[in-house]
Amino acid sequence: MEKLTAIIPTGNEAHNIEAVIASLHFADEILVVDSFSTDGTYEKAKQLATRVLQREFDYPASQKNWTIPQAKHEWVLLLDADERVTPELQEEVQNVLNNPPSQDVAGYWIGRINHFMGQRVNYSGWRNDKVIRLFRRDQCKYEDKFVHEEITTDGTVLKLQHKLLHYSYISLDHYIEKMNKYATWQAQDYDKKVGTLTPYHFIIKPFWGFFKHYIIQSGFRDGVVGLTIGYIQGYVVFMRYAKLWLLRKKRK
Repeated sequence: MEKLTAIIPTGNEAHNIEAVIASLHFADEILVVDSFSTDGTYEKAKQLATRVLQREFDYPASQKNWTIPQAKHEWVLLLDADERVTPELQEEVQNVLNNPPSQDVAGYWIGRINHFMGQRVNYSGWRNDKVIRLFRRDQCKYEDKFVHEEITTDGTVLKLQHKLLHYSYISLDHYIEKMNKYATWQAQDYDKKVGTLTPYHFIIKPFWGFFKHYIIQSGFRDGVVGLTIGYIQGYVVFMRYAKLWLLRKKRK
């Protein structure tokens, strides 16, 4: 059986750290990289994880790419603190480790079941959410971007059947706060690929963000939760371009 390192990046995740580590109890090594939390995350992790490292946080891809080479074992399962491995997914991961694929297989997509405002989100653009989280340490890294980073590899990526549980936002305020942070990061990513800002960016694209999540992706079927997601997604698009405008204005 191949051995497994579980990686958990943290930053003020005291409310999550015990549960996420418990769901990874089957890993041979649990490695936490903490960005100098002030809420007791580091102290709790020290009691429960195999190793805890600390590094100043700049943006997610950078933090993960710094941590991955620190893994002791070739196979890595990387979880955010708000994710959980179900018993069914654990069994599937262990089956992969018991029967390792050929060397050209670099990793596996894992779907996520998302929860928000105390409710499972079945639509709203979150239905087919998936991420590469089980992968070979030396064949994979995250693309160097601020938001929506994903694993890049020259190898083959397969898909597991069972999903992670994802409790992404502890409150509506937390969601809005996180989306504001994403808008700031996105402004830096978009600075390289967006030309002159026009009313299209400030009016049409935010409306489309809402319309896509709420109508096209059936957010209305998630009730108030779907309406909230659609509204905030439109707001985030507006803030992305507003912050990009401010970023460019500051450089003048």
